[in-house]
Amino acid sequence: MIAARNIAIIALLALILTVLPSGGNVADGILTALSLLFLGAIALLLVRFWKESSLTRDAMTDRQRGIVYGGLGAIALMIAGTDELFDSGAGTVAWLLIVGVSAWLIFTTWREAQSI
Repeated sequence: MIAARNIAIIALLALILTVLPSGGNVADGILTALSLLFLGAIALLLVRFWKESSLTRDAMTDRQRGIVYGGLGAIALMIAGTDELFDSGAGTVAWLLIVGVSAWLIFTTWREAQSI
């Protein structure tokens, strides 16, 4: 019974967004707000991880720290350029390659720093 009520509420909200003249704009606004909340939650998790791993970062050599920061910077640039890069096949392949290599470099460097 509760599931049917929840489905009816969702269907009613979808109908309202479809029928209203500016329903598409409202839906876009809701999706944008949810995206910002999601990114904010990710940012808070990253800040917490950053604070908890300060000893490991301090124990890294300058080369290791440079690799980690460079990898993080490359991932940030790929996130910022996602819309433009996903417009073409080569851009998508480049995006996947750069994010994959950056993540691999961060992981292997972090693992190396943990084993010292």
